[in-house]
Amino acid sequence: MRTAYSVETVRAAEQELMARLPDGALMQRAVAGLTAACAELLGRVYGRRVVLLVGSGDNGGDALYAGARLAKRGAGVVAALLAPDRAHPGGLAALRRAGGSVVNGAEAAEEPLRRADLVLDGIVGIGGKGGLRPDAAELLDVLGEIRAAVVAVDLPSGVEADTGEVRGAAVRADLTVTFGTHKPGLLVDPAREYAGSVRLVDIGLALPGEAELQALQHADVAALLPVPGAESDKYRRGVVGIAAGSSRYPGAAVLAVSGALRGGAGAVRYVGPAGDAVIARFPETLVSTGSPEQAGRVQAWVVGPGAGDDGDVVAAVLKADVPVLIDADGLRLADRDAVRARRAPTLLTPHAGEAAALLGVPREEVESARLASVRELAERYGATVLLKGSTTLVASPGGGPVRVNSTGTGWLATAGSGDVLSGLTGSLLAAGLDARDAGSVGAYLHGLAGRLAADGAPVGAHDVAEAVREAWRDVTTG
Repeated sequence: MRTAYSVETVRAAEQELMARLPDGALMQRAVAGLTAACAELLGRVYGRRVVLLVGSGDNGGDALYAGARLAKRGAGVVAALLAPDRAHPGGLAALRRAGGSVVNGAEAAEEPLRRADLVLDGIVGIGGKGGLRPDAAELLDVLGEIRAAVVAVDLPSGVEADTGEVRGAAVRADLTVTFGTHKPGLLVDPAREYAGSVRLVDIGLALPGEAELQALQHADVAALLPVPGAESDKYRRGVVGIAAGSSRYPGAAVLAVSGALRGGAGAVRYVGPAGDAVIARFPETLVSTGSPEQAGRVQAWVVGPGAGDDGDVVAAVLKADVPVLIDADGLRLADRDAVRARRAPTLLTPHAGEAAALLGVPREEVESARLASVRELAERYGATVLLKGSTTLVASPGGGPVRVNSTGTGWLATAGSGDVLSGLTGSLLAAGLDARDAGSVGAYLHGLAGRLAADGAPVGAHDVAEAVREAWRDVTTG
């Protein structure tokens, strides 16, 4: 499992470690990893041209020391000091001793940048907020025009480490070399897309057990997946109820059922007006024409996909004393007080537009502050929230680490994909996973299935559902 910690936690761990190490030793650990990553990216160091964009403080010091090491290996290194009076003195002295040269100010950096093979972004460290200052921002146009690889030191300058927000001009890196631990902004959009590939350098920090963010990997998901035993029957494996679809949107019901059938539960019960369409596609489904209360035994409900304006069905499902997943139209129809009053777990699965409606804010606000938004929704509704998007986030109402999904593809932005995710995740709830694990595992499998189904080409929601079995096997055998 990958984890990310706040700036405050990282700095406290650094201070604790520095107190036990010789002066400067911790910085040199970071610099060694940074230099190795730059050398690997360059392929051949001797004769290559490297430009350092250097701000004040230790972030600029890391860049200067790495530049000194590259200069000793034969690279031509130019440091552009954006705050000449506050450049790290030890790093600047080391660069000059190694034969590197120095220019002052953003304007002087333009010419060496246009000849560079590699640019090292050491402008702002993990404490930066609010985007780059105008003088540094001027360099972004040049960086966008040149072919040099851009490597960010710890975090791309201009993005916010704790929130993943980008509130102004920021560097877009090809590679970010981060130290000690991931920072939340490296895992959450919009900041994540500025980071490029991310390489973590272990510098020996002792970090607490509870992180800000967690990103499951194959082994974590495999350990959570339900596996039937020799004595299992369909009820022991779990039965998931699907209350979805309408005369206008029967396909939503079919797609939700398709996801549910591949999610590990032993049976799927369907309630709604699209029963004929469901049974025609999936004859193994247990179809009911009555109300949710009359459908029979279930261990979890999914309600909302394609439901139109049927608020009575949503209200009935919310009264059930089993876990409930609410998606799509159900999010609009569900009474917040009724959700908060539930004793059994509830999982909401909005996309950014739906989350914005629930929070009463513009969609752009949710998209720019995804981490804050998912936490706020979980708190307001007293429910676990899965915020869909380019980085899917899962937050629990009681706080704790937010889960961020590391799989997925832009091809999943297709009609009906969310219905498949709802059915799949609801099935995992019925199989016994708690709301946070079900949401995290469902998003992981769904994202991986999207990758496998698309394989670099357009994909439909039914293709994603069909690929869930392959994703499941990939996780459990990989």
